[in-house]
Amino acid sequence: MSLSPADLIAFLNGMPPEALLLFQALFCFGTILVMVRLFGAAGLYLYIATAVIAANVEVLKAVQFSFYDHPVAMGTVLFGSTYLATDILTEHYGRQAARRAIFLSFAAYLLFTLLMVLTLGFRPMNAEQAAGGMEWALPMHDHIGALFSPAPALFAAGMTAYLTSQLFDVWVYQRIRGVTGDRHLWLRNNASTMLSSLVDNVIFSVLAWVVFSPDPVGWEALFYTYILGTYGMRVALTVLDTPFMYLSRRMVRRVDG
Repeated sequence: MSLSPADLIAFLNGMPPEALLLFQALFCFGTILVMVRLFGAAGLYLYIATAVIAANVEVLKAVQFSFYDHPVAMGTVLFGSTYLATDILTEHYGRQAARRAIFLSFAAYLLFTLLMVLTLGFRPMNAEQAAGGMEWALPMHDHIGALFSPAPALFAAGMTAYLTSQLFDVWVYQRIRGVTGDRHLWLRNNASTMLSSLVDNVIFSVLAWVVFSPDPVGWEALFYTYILGTYGMRVALTVLDTPFMYLSRRMVRRVDG
């Protein structure tokens, strides 16, 4: 008996969302180690670019968790996992490799968005044109548009926060490593990611919900709901990824072909 995608999704829908969130985090962290083992730095470039694109799609879905009163927009785990990947790049391949990954992923997301906008530029078929077997394509234009027509303000806020926080992460990591040398890997991994995650939350929330918003939220809601709303989850993810950072010492490929 084969398992269809619909069956798998139905099975996952039956899981507690907290358990699925933990599984997603472990899957992402494990995938990072597999990618660096198989492909070296190039594997991490690919993972970061893919995760950034996927996180910006996943953020359109909100889920209710038992540990938070309000629904939480998805994307935190996927986006948060990119900090582990950049830390591994910084640790084993150097600052320039990490910076290259950040700019490549930004370019990948920008290019992907532009390609999808061009795709949406083609006039959709009407019912008469679709008659004869192409009826399935009629709603697809609107579905694609819902995923790949992000509000310019959210796009600008997200990409500004991403570039600033990721480059800050690499800078802090290098500064701590300059003091600790090869010791205290947990310290530079956790401190750089926790600080840069807070920078990301602050920049995105202020730009998206105050500066660029036609109806700005109040400062209390901005601080407690948007800035701190997912920060606790990101801190927990940072602690959870620490063993994977240590495992990277065994998995990394130092010489790329």
